[in-house]
Amino acid sequence: QVQLVETGGGLVQPGGSLRLSCAASGFTFSSYAMRWYRQAPEKERELVAAITSIGRTNYAASVKGRFTISRDNDKKTVLLQMNSLKPEDTAVYYCNAQAVVVGQGYDYWGQGTQVTVSA
Repeated sequence: QVQLVETGGGLVQPGGSLRLSCAASGFTFSSYAMRWYRQAPEKERELVAAITSIGRTNYAASVKGRFTISRDNDKKTVLLQMNSLKPEDTAVYYCNAQAVVVGQGYDYWGQGTQVTVSA
């Protein structure tokens, strides 16, 4: 059974930090690209950060320099370190796993974790 379980969300003041964690199970984690998305109320889901199976990273312009994505293939986890948080970072954050295996695409999602940045 495939599972992606996000933890680490919460309420933080502007300028603060949070670290989100996504624990994966039920698939070959090391073969998958991992991504963090977020969705704010009444807005579309947007890509925040991505890391390939070999560790290459990519970030949305709005978070570059503030957020860091990393992965631990032994622990089957992907992290999102978020620093210098702003109110506009408030959203539900989702963990995503994607891969193409023998020509078939696989796309898994977690349930999301709420991040609220407010004074």
